[in-house]
Amino acid sequence: MTDTSAFPEFVLDIATLARRKRSVFEYRLDAAQLSTLKDELGLSGLRKVVFSGELTPAGKHDFALKAALGATAVQPCTITLEPVTTRIEDDIERRFVADMAQHTDRDTEEEDEFGGTAMLEDDTLEPLGREVDLWRVMSEALALALPDYPRAEGAELGTMRVTEPGKEAMGEDDLKPFAGLADLKSKLEGKS
Repeated sequence: MTDTSAFPEFVLDIATLARRKRSVFEYRLDAAQLSTLKDELGLSGLRKVVFSGELTPAGKHDFALKAALGATAVQPCTITLEPVTTRIEDDIERRFVADMAQHTDRDTEEEDEFGGTAMLEDDTLEPLGREVDLWRVMSEALALALPDYPRAEGAELGTMRVTEPGKEAMGEDDLKPFAGLADLKSKLEGKS
């Protein structure tokens, strides 16, 4: 991730935030910020990024974030490599909690199938440190909202059939091992 010290306006110091009222923010990324975020996410292009919302005290030490993210991203098509433009409009919610142990019951954690610890059910929880890094929240939300496999209009995967010389390549019917059972059953029933 990018070091957000280059953009200090995205980092909110918890000590300076009001404890009884919400803190409102709106960021419209300038050219330098767009370029940095585009490079960070490996995009071909990025424009019209607006990140706005509010950070509200929640309980004695915690904060709740509600925000909206709008962006226009350009990625290469996974098939043709032509540029694919996607408009992102996403709502973001996070809860920054001072005591994560309170929200994660270590006694009831289960191992996942790989022997690691299963993920938290509430994926909006974030540990609260001395700062809230809105750049990190914004870039993470944008990365998750982008299509994993962007496709240009009309782009389709073709079919490739490869085999040894002199042999016939397997077709789609050959890949369905039970497709011929009905035909075999009718042949066997006809003989009896």
